[in-house]
Amino acid sequence: MTPPHRKFKKNAPAWYEERHEQQRKAHSSRRIRVEHGIAHLKNWRALARQLGRREHMRDIVQAVAGLLSHQQAATLGHSLRT
Repeated sequence: MTPPHRKFKKNAPAWYEERHEQQRKAHSSRRIRVEHGIAHLKNWRALARQLGRREHMRDIVQAVAGLLSHQQAATLGHSLRT
Protein backbone atom coordinates (compact mmCIF):
# COMPACT_ATOMS: atom_id res chain seq x y z
CA MET A 1 0.00 0.00 0.00
CA THR A 2 1.42 3.36 -0.98
CA PRO A 3 0.66 6.70 0.64
CA PRO A 4 -1.37 9.31 -1.27
CA HIS A 5 0.42 12.13 -3.08
CA ARG A 6 1.59 15.01 -0.96
CA LYS A 7 -0.55 18.11 -0.89
CA PHE A 8 0.59 21.46 -2.31
CA LYS A 9 1.94 23.71 0.40
CA LYS A 10 0.54 26.93 -1.07
CA ASN A 11 -1.68 28.06 -3.92
CA ALA A 12 -2.95 24.67 -5.01
CA PRO A 13 -5.43 24.76 -7.91
CA ALA A 14 -9.05 23.99 -6.99
CA TRP A 15 -9.13 20.87 -9.16
CA TYR A 16 -6.07 19.53 -7.36
CA GLU A 17 -7.61 20.06 -3.92
CA GLU A 18 -10.70 18.07 -4.94
CA ARG A 19 -8.64 15.28 -6.50
CA HIS A 20 -6.34 15.12 -3.47
CA GLU A 21 -9.33 14.80 -1.12
CA GLN A 22 -10.80 11.95 -3.20
CA GLN A 23 -7.49 10.10 -3.23
CA ARG A 24 -7.01 10.63 0.50
CA LYS A 25 -10.45 9.19 1.29
CA ALA A 26 -9.90 6.20 -1.01
CA HIS A 27 -6.53 5.51 0.62
CA SER A 28 -7.93 5.74 4.15
CA SER A 29 -10.80 3.39 3.23
CA ARG A 30 -8.31 0.74 2.10
CA ARG A 31 -5.99 1.35 5.04
CA ILE A 32 -8.66 0.94 7.72
CA ARG A 33 -9.38 -2.61 6.54
CA VAL A 34 -5.75 -3.54 7.04
CA GLU A 35 -5.62 -1.81 10.44
CA HIS A 36 -8.74 -3.64 11.65
CA GLY A 37 -7.37 -6.97 10.45
CA ILE A 38 -4.15 -6.44 12.39
CA ALA A 39 -6.11 -5.36 15.48
CA HIS A 40 -8.26 -8.52 15.36
CA LEU A 41 -5.15 -10.67 15.20
CA LYS A 42 -3.58 -8.84 18.14
CA ASN A 43 -6.58 -9.70 20.32
CA TRP A 44 -5.12 -13.19 20.51
CA ARG A 45 -2.63 -13.49 23.33
CA ALA A 46 -0.15 -15.37 21.13
CA LEU A 47 0.35 -12.25 19.00
CA ALA A 48 -0.16 -9.54 21.60
CA ARG A 49 3.34 -10.11 22.99
CA GLN A 50 5.09 -12.17 20.40
CA LEU A 51 8.41 -12.86 22.08
CA GLY A 52 9.20 -16.07 20.24
CA ARG A 53 11.56 -16.66 17.40
CA ARG A 54 10.94 -14.87 14.13
CA GLU A 55 11.04 -18.03 12.06
CA HIS A 56 7.88 -19.22 13.87
CA MET A 57 5.96 -15.96 13.40
CA ARG A 58 4.47 -16.95 10.03
CA ASP A 59 3.08 -20.20 11.45
CA ILE A 60 1.66 -18.39 14.49
CA VAL A 61 -0.06 -15.74 12.35
CA GLN A 62 -1.59 -18.39 10.08
CA ALA A 63 -2.84 -20.40 13.06
CA VAL A 64 -4.36 -17.35 14.75
CA ALA A 65 -5.93 -16.17 11.49
CA GLY A 66 -7.51 -19.61 11.05
CA LEU A 67 -8.84 -19.59 14.60
CA LEU A 68 -10.20 -16.07 14.17
CA SER A 69 -11.90 -17.02 10.91
CA HIS A 70 -13.44 -20.09 12.56
CA GLN A 71 -14.60 -18.03 15.55
CA GLN A 72 -16.21 -15.38 13.34
CA ALA A 73 -17.96 -18.02 11.23
CA ALA A 74 -19.32 -19.73 14.35
CA THR A 75 -20.52 -16.41 15.78
CA LEU A 76 -22.21 -15.50 12.49
CA GLY A 77 -23.88 -18.91 12.26
CA HIS A 78 -25.13 -18.61 15.84
CA SER A 79 -26.57 -15.13 15.28
CA LEU A 80 -28.37 -16.26 12.12
CA ARG A 81 -30.06 -19.11 14.01
CA THR A 82 -31.37 -16.91 16.81
